[in-house]
Amino acid sequence: MKALTWQGLGDVRIDEVADPVIKDPTDCIVRVTSTAICGSDLHLYNVLAPYLQPGDILGHEFMGIVEEVGPEVGNLRAGDRVVVPFNISCGRCWMCSRGLFAQCETTQVRDQNKGAALFGYTSLYGSVPGGQAELVRVPHADFGPVKLEHDHEDERYLYLSDILPTAWQGVQYADVPEGGSLAVIGLGPVGQLAVRAARHLGIEQVIGVDLVDERLALAREHGATTVDRRSVKDVGDALRELTDGRGPDSVLEAVGMEAHGNPVAHGIIATAARAPKPLARKTIETVGIDRLDALHTSIDAVRRGGTVSISGVYGGSADPMPMMTLFDKGVQMRMGQCHVRRWTPELHDLVAGADDVLALESLATHRVPLSEAPDAYRMFREKSDGCIKVILQP
Repeated sequence: MKALTWQGLGDVRIDEVADPVIKDPTDCIVRVTSTAICGSDLHLYNVLAPYLQPGDILGHEFMGIVEEVGPEVGNLRAGDRVVVPFNISCGRCWMCSRGLFAQCETTQVRDQNKGAALFGYTSLYGSVPGGQAELVRVPHADFGPVKLEHDHEDERYLYLSDILPTAWQGVQYADVPEGGSLAVIGLGPVGQLAVRAARHLGIEQVIGVDLVDERLALAREHGATTVDRRSVKDVGDALRELTDGRGPDSVLEAVGMEAHGNPVAHGIIATAARAPKPLARKTIETVGIDRLDALHTSIDAVRRGGTVSISGVYGGSADPMPMMTLFDKGVQMRMGQCHVRRWTPELHDLVAGADDVLALESLATHRVPLSEAPDAYRMFREKSDGCIKVILQP
């Protein structure tokens, strides 16, 4: 089969690789009909290179048709249409029974001291071959995949794999009080869906912050007031001006380690990523720091006693935090990998209706064959050609 493989820093390619096979009785094989490039994939393209090997298959947002099932997968059969959560969870362990599917104790990558295994996401998370491929082996298929109707186009359901539940969880964690305000820092795909989810949930004042024209315009189309960080001296001050001088009740940070700003951190990340793998891993795991502009902006902007919800991905172990500010302001913080299967029942019901209430089918700006994925990665990284979201079709 054909699959997108990682070959080195900024180097991904389409290769012929062996078809996946059933290994465990709870596996299934899915023929991919749509897959997507996620902002988190750009971390693999750049920052997390020390944890990848040439030939690793990337991708964690995918859906398709079941081709084969293991003997203990009683809930699926060949021909079923499914979307697959990016984290692999068993549904039965202590963590899963409490809705903490991203911490599944059955698939936890204990040798790396990490949570549940993820598709296509480095040795830190199990080195499980990903979904930017024609076929994927899906472990724990007796629980993970969400069975779908055949009534809508793929793009109505594809984002149930990651970015829609991630955005939804981010809004839920933001704990916006009745009549309150929410600022979304970063208007990439997760930020865009967070804006739409917040508006759908009845949050009237939603403010989006970004520095890309197309992203700002799209957020405005869906009911957000926007702040262009290029045109203001201080984002926190701009948000306070829009919220009676206090700051938003809640801030959802949807940028993560790729945030603009902090050239020193950028230099450390770039140097570590290019070092020999053992040295690079040691550097990241002991002195690695992220670019924290978006997170520090969120902490500064939120009102006293407010909540910061972090959906952006961070990987640094020595990130400097403004602890005095956090403590003095009484800021609550919630964060973490999305517990996808916690949210998919209600989200499936929401998106499966006759109306595309979250405008999911119009989120993607580019739809290209899997064979063009290397060019699409570069375009997505550079935000060129108005690129907001890319769908790959095997």
